[in-house]
Amino acid sequence: MTAFGKLFRTTAFRLTLVYLLLFALFAASLLGYFAWNTRRLITDQIAATVGEEIGLLTGVFNRRGLRGLVGAIENRALRPGSNLYLVTTPAGLGVAGNVGSLQPGVMETAGWAETAYRRLDEQDQAHHHALVRVTELSNGFRLLIGRDLEERHRIIGVVASAAQWSLLIVVVLGLGGGIFVARRVLHRIDAMTGTTKRIMAGDLSGRLPVGRSGDELDRLAENLNAMLERIEALMNGLREVSDNIAHDLKTPLTRLRNRAEEALARSGNESDYRAALEQTIEESDGLIRTFNALLMIARAESGHARDNMADFDAADVAQGIHELYEPLAEDNGMKLRVQTGFAPLHGNRELISQALANLVENAIKYGQPKPASPPLGADAVATDATILIEARRDGDRILLAVTDHGDGIPEADRKRAVERFVRLETSRTLAGSGLGLSLASAVARLHSGDLTLDDAQPGLRAALSIPARSASGLAAPTVDVQQNDA
Repeated sequence: MTAFGKLFRTTAFRLTLVYLLLFALFAASLLGYFAWNTRRLITDQIAATVGEEIGLLTGVFNRRGLRGLVGAIENRALRPGSNLYLVTTPAGLGVAGNVGSLQPGVMETAGWAETAYRRLDEQDQAHHHALVRVTELSNGFRLLIGRDLEERHRIIGVVASAAQWSLLIVVVLGLGGGIFVARRVLHRIDAMTGTTKRIMAGDLSGRLPVGRSGDELDRLAENLNAMLERIEALMNGLREVSDNIAHDLKTPLTRLRNRAEEALARSGNESDYRAALEQTIEESDGLIRTFNALLMIARAESGHARDNMADFDAADVAQGIHELYEPLAEDNGMKLRVQTGFAPLHGNRELISQALANLVENAIKYGQPKPASPPLGADAVATDATILIEARRDGDRILLAVTDHGDGIPEADRKRAVERFVRLETSRTLAGSGLGLSLASAVARLHSGDLTLDDAQPGLRAALSIPARSASGLAAPTVDVQQNDA
């Protein structure tokens, strides 16, 4: 297809043609109304002038008779640009006036008429048009007075000529503007098409060009670029997950195989086989937990979990997590506290609960404070082994936070800590898959929120910040629950 063929087939050019047609029809209608109104106005003015002279000359005839009427008409006919005058006998013979010829039958009917005529002083046979009025006098005489319509024809001609030129200019400018707009839009569309072809070829780094006008094409390009960034991030995440799965799951699978092979090779008793089976089951449970975490992350990042969203109070979730993990915290020599306020959310309760549980598990696992070194000769200093769970409203957002007093995470490692299968050097000696923070971050993004890791001085404060939702039907606001430290 040629360049002009593509240009003429664009939506912008077709819309320009439609608007051009509508504007031309509007302009033609407006000019037509102006011409018709001008014609009517001139006709009314001529009729008023003729009517006034009819009244004057009829009065002259009534006072002075036919001789006085003829004298008055001869005087008026000599004036430059005079009206048309004609007086005829009952037999139709002309008595006085400046009209040489009329259309047949004009003098036979009283009233208004438009007729062709010729003046007496004109030598050629050219005929003009005039608006005339015939009045019947006494004794059968008739009086015709009229006005040439050349002025009206001239004005209508000027209007018609202006209309033709105006429509021509409108068409030319409209087509030129349409071609300009269509070429500009086509150029931007071709640029977008070229970028999409590179993306389809596998280059996910391509982005659609965004101008500075902020029009609908720019807004479309911005949204598509945001979508492409999300797709690129998901593809990179999928690639990293595949690599991490192949790397991090190879070790426990190898241990499973080696233990099974060792149990078969070694001729042991029933207790040895039972111990080997128990270790195999334990390793299998760890693998199952890892795959379940991966499935929950995939479910959160794909957006499928939005189907199960409902209104609930995040404070209830925090209370449930506190009750569930309080015994585990005590077994590890730590104390779990909770502070809640009315925190209405609209989301997936299961995923929110799992994300908060992951934060609490990490706090119990890595938040054990180290004993402070006492001064020389002094007793050991007591450390704060308390983990605080918060669920409250903070402006237009709901805050779900877990604060511990352990070693925390260095600021340089906090961004990397939320990636899948990432385990920092200080945590490699403890059991875990490195998916807890990654799941919490995915759940936060699913609910249009974010996960932040801050310094608790000492320790770590991990907080889910999620936009609040109107939660009609929830219970009345609850009072903050302060746990007894005793």
